[in-house]
Amino acid sequence: MSNVMNTPKAEASVQVLPIDLLRKFDHPGPRYTSYPTADRFVESFTAEDYVLSLEQRSHGAGIAKPLSIYVHIPFCESLCYYCACNKVITRHPERAATYLDYLIREIQMQARHLGGKASVSQLHFGGGTPTYLSDAQLARLWHALQEHFRLMPGGEYSIEVDPRTVDRTRLQFLARLGFNRISFGVQDFDPVVQKAVHRVQSFEQVQGLMTASREVGFESVNIDLIYGLPHQSVRSFSDTLRKTHDLLPDRIAVYSYAHLPQRFKPQRRIAEADLPGAAVKTQMAALTIEYLGSAGYVYVGMDHFALPTDALAVAKRQGRLHRNFQGYSTQPDADLIALGVSAIGRVGPTYSQNAKEIDEYYDLLDQGRLPIVRGMALSHDDLMRRAVIMAIMCQGQLSYESIEVAFLIEFQRYFAWELTQLQAMQDEGLVQLQADGFNVTAKGWYVVRAVAMLFDRYLQADKMRTRYSRII
Repeated sequence: MSNVMNTPKAEASVQVLPIDLLRKFDHPGPRYTSYPTADRFVESFTAEDYVLSLEQRSHGAGIAKPLSIYVHIPFCESLCYYCACNKVITRHPERAATYLDYLIREIQMQARHLGGKASVSQLHFGGGTPTYLSDAQLARLWHALQEHFRLMPGGEYSIEVDPRTVDRTRLQFLARLGFNRISFGVQDFDPVVQKAVHRVQSFEQVQGLMTASREVGFESVNIDLIYGLPHQSVRSFSDTLRKTHDLLPDRIAVYSYAHLPQRFKPQRRIAEADLPGAAVKTQMAALTIEYLGSAGYVYVGMDHFALPTDALAVAKRQGRLHRNFQGYSTQPDADLIALGVSAIGRVGPTYSQNAKEIDEYYDLLDQGRLPIVRGMALSHDDLMRRAVIMAIMCQGQLSYESIEVAFLIEFQRYFAWELTQLQAMQDEGLVQLQADGFNVTAKGWYVVRAVAMLFDRYLQADKMRTRYSRII
């Protein structure tokens, strides 16, 4: 394995975007966990529209593909200053007990509209902190899902875990319950950075949990990291990458920190002067790609890395990779049932989102209604552009013929303006255009979101980019 992370010389040798391109692309843009993006959802899309999409699925011809399910647990005991998730900070466990009652009520309603015990091949508990729930509460939730859905053998059943909330005994319980994949939110191993974001956990603590996870039978272990946090430097983040590789997780997600204090109040506790600039952040991204690649990880896309044998890397090789609201996924065509406050789902050509506030979530369920407050029914153009954007974000390349056959258009005529803009990106070395398609270059991966943005009809129409995190 290369030791490029161990010396300052290695840091200086990393290839990054020229300063003129850094300045050009240092602006906000979507992460494209969906298209159209969630900020385009409208309140005119109602729970009744969502129910219709469920019924159309259940009454459709042939055998429906297995579902994915996302369950949102919003509770945390302490506040992480960088966090932009929908969360409730509380040390009152009775709040979680009430929430669980309503969550199970929503499960029952969703299953009823699906018209039977639908098959599920992918399940993810996210938050907040799912392990805020007690073992008894997690068991109750799991059994409710089993009662109303068929969890298929060999499925991917994952849970996000704050390392500060579990020990070996809890990991054993999670594995016995049925979880086979686990994700540890680490973010950074540097004590100065940890203190600045109010999330302190030692390397030794995470190392012990990694060992225990493998010993109790988890098939895949992920570690989440974030670059761009206060007081991070290229040198300090290289040390975090080295320590992460020493743990040899099956997957590593390395996210760019989006500083949006005007939208997310916890981030106001982070001084903007303490944040690394765009050039340093790009160096961190370059180091991550270079180091993890030399260590044997497959660069799945924008923020995900996986060992070659992991299902995510296999999906990338086989062209089955997709992005959904949790990031990269192995199931490109799976409908996603979203459960819990603020959760976003996808059924057929529709997106939907539950109420963001717990009181409203409870109130709608008390009325006997699914807690959906907004969403979107996708047009033919939306579906086509989603296919284009997902090909860019997941495979880094696009065949014109694949879109022409699927949507009955002439690609180069329909997307004439977009291809003109891509020509300028080709001149900058970010994409390569051919007669039958195009691909994103290695340099272009740093700004792959900017490539995808050219095909975003809504974004190009209004240019209101300030609502998004910055690309760099």
